[in-house]
Amino acid sequence: MLILTDQNFSAEVLQAKVPVFVDFWAPWCGPCRLTGPFVEALATEFEGQPVKIGKLNVDENAATASQYGVMSIPTFMIFKGGQPADQIVGGVSREQLKALIAKHL
Repeated sequence: MLILTDQNFSAEVLQAKVPVFVDFWAPWCGPCRLTGPFVEALATEFEGQPVKIGKLNVDENAATASQYGVMSIPTFMIFKGGQPADQIVGGVSREQLKALIAKHL
């Protein structure tokens, strides 16, 4: 799984040739702690498929979170061709996250 930052976001997400799933989160966020293991499991499950999965800590990378209007966390976004293509906000199930990724493969 990718650890995304303000510094590598453009190279890893915006310039990616495949869809990129981004988990905008923070360590103090209760729902983020619940969904974090789902994201890690999905990174393993989708390994070898044409998708990248990464996490961006909004406390440490506020510029990127602000640029994409992330007001509530967790926010899960799919980027395609350098643009946000889809998103889900809030604590959701592993199945909902998996469906979001699968829809964009």
